[in-house]
Amino acid sequence: MEDYNKIHEMSLQELVQLIEYHNQRYWELGEPEISDDDYDRLMVELRSRDPNHPLLHWVGTQRTASAGGKVKLAKPMLSLDKAYSLEEVVEWAQKYIRSKDELLLAQPKYDGISANFDGTILATRGDGEIGEDISDKLPLIELEAPNYTGQLNRPARGEIVIRKDDFANLYSHIYKKGGGVYKNSRNAVAGIMGLKDISDMIRQHAKLTLADYSLVSFKIKFSELSGRFAEIIETVEALPYPTDGVVFKLADTAYSESLGATSHHPRGQIAFKFSGIRRKTKLLAVEWSFGKNALTPVAELDPVEIGGVTIKRATLHNAQNIIDMDIQIHDEVTVERAGDVIPYIVSREPGEERINAMITNCPGCGSTLVRRGPELCCVNPECFETNLQKLTAAVKNFGIEQLGEPTIRKMMLSLGVKKLSDIFKLTQNQLLKLDNFAEKSAANLYREIDTAKHVADYQFLAALNIPNIGLDIAKILLKHFKLEELSTLSEDELLNVPGIGEKRAKAIVEILHSEAQEINDLLATVEVSKTAQNSSTTRPTICFTGKMPEKRSFYENLAAEHGYEAVDSVSQSLSLLVTADISSNSSKTGKAKKLGIPIVELQDFLRQLSESRTVKEPPVPEDKIQKPTVKADESNVKSEDAPPKDSFDDGLPEQLTLGF
Repeated sequence: MEDYNKIHEMSLQELVQLIEYHNQRYWELGEPEISDDDYDRLMVELRSRDPNHPLLHWVGTQRTASAGGKVKLAKPMLSLDKAYSLEEVVEWAQKYIRSKDELLLAQPKYDGISANFDGTILATRGDGEIGEDISDKLPLIELEAPNYTGQLNRPARGEIVIRKDDFANLYSHIYKKGGGVYKNSRNAVAGIMGLKDISDMIRQHAKLTLADYSLVSFKIKFSELSGRFAEIIETVEALPYPTDGVVFKLADTAYSESLGATSHHPRGQIAFKFSGIRRKTKLLAVEWSFGKNALTPVAELDPVEIGGVTIKRATLHNAQNIIDMDIQIHDEVTVERAGDVIPYIVSREPGEERINAMITNCPGCGSTLVRRGPELCCVNPECFETNLQKLTAAVKNFGIEQLGEPTIRKMMLSLGVKKLSDIFKLTQNQLLKLDNFAEKSAANLYREIDTAKHVADYQFLAALNIPNIGLDIAKILLKHFKLEELSTLSEDELLNVPGIGEKRAKAIVEILHSEAQEINDLLATVEVSKTAQNSSTTRPTICFTGKMPEKRSFYENLAAEHGYEAVDSVSQSLSLLVTADISSNSSKTGKAKKLGIPIVELQDFLRQLSESRTVKEPPVPEDKIQKPTVKADESNVKSEDAPPKDSFDDGLPEQLTLGF
């Protein structure tokens, strides 16, 4: 097999000969030797060298062994132009859209054989004008169309595929001519289409599906395309059909048809191929990183380039995902990176020397790990690494953003810090004992810790590291109950709160009781301010996204001073999203666009606040916003200005006296 990481070293003649060879293997012999991804890489390389080469526009005709003959299609079934990146899809759309609100259709690009059924004859696409009669395969084929699943007895255009569930459940017991089972659904479809006699397939209960092109289709505005691109890919990938891309069409059919077609593809459609965001590589190892509640597996990969970015690591999500996908070290894995989505593994093929990727003991303390749902967890209360992650998460919820994991690690190792209350008891002289801390950095950190002692009740609750209770859920809880009431509630009472399911309710009860002493120690070191309960007037919510000149809490506190309630995520109830870059394609921006939530750039938001007669001037120089500078600080603590005044210093929230 060719080394497809070195195709750029081939001469143009060698590249063309290789493509022609694989075209013959696929279309004429029905015995492909390489994956669709590798074939697409050959085509991308050819296009980069010779954009007008005839092979780029050649339409192959699938070999069929049935004697049905040729069929002239009433309406041509042309191939589609290909795109291998979001940028190429956007470039195509910009040629034809009439406004940013132009509607597009997103549909799956099924990985099968294109076919047309006119009510009597089933034919392949062929060369787009003349197809081949495969009506003898009708006994095997079921139609899936909008609001219909059943016998193929009505006109339809679509793709002949094998559903993922059918391939998993049926085809492990269906043997092809000559013995052996089919390796994948695409080869199975091609193999069955090439049979002269399907009686053996009927006897083995083989089943094919004609997925009508209109079966799955959803509309998006062009202005939403970039923001929703990753979501669209995820949606198509989750369908029960084999897919290798997404087809984008102009939703206005009349307008699309008026654009006409080239000799090989309609102008109003384009097919985005997954191979533009996917590459195959080798899984070298699995590193288990610590989180506050579980260990997360991270794949270490033989470096591979996707979209101009070298990928060395990818998320494996959780232990259950490794088990479900049967991923083992030394497997060949397909890695996907779409937009700003963290790279992850889509599929795998067994390697020659496979090593179990699962672990049984904590890599930090050596304790036996336990399974909790899909997660692998260390339950040793003395585990240093787990406690470090819990402390780091708690500190963040208290708003001490400049106190990161490296400094907390130093505190635990050299100052004996074990829990959050220990941090609030530290003196400035103790901070001076930390490596690389001088007078100024120790003073700044001490001042920031001291400021954080004045904390809102929802921040306090989120900092307790109760599974699945973040800032947003904490706010919801405290709109129904006071903080001091929570420890007296039963699981059934908590279930009455929207968004609190059985798992959250159980976790709340367990943590508030098992950690009662530690919670009381923390309450003795901080002052907790109460938020309004069941208020008849709700403050507008605001969310910030993107890298900004100041830390996130600075802008959240500023927004709070002007009547906003800061939240961490985008939802239907969000009032305003503030972004560092209005052209960003972040997931938050994309979701806000989808939900129709107003979006404003940071500079404009600050300017609006400064121009308002009822609000304070924002304490950020305009030139600093436009030209932010970041000064390195080895201490991991901001060492210039004091942190902004906490909004709870205004004396508005009422103080609480608590006891658990």
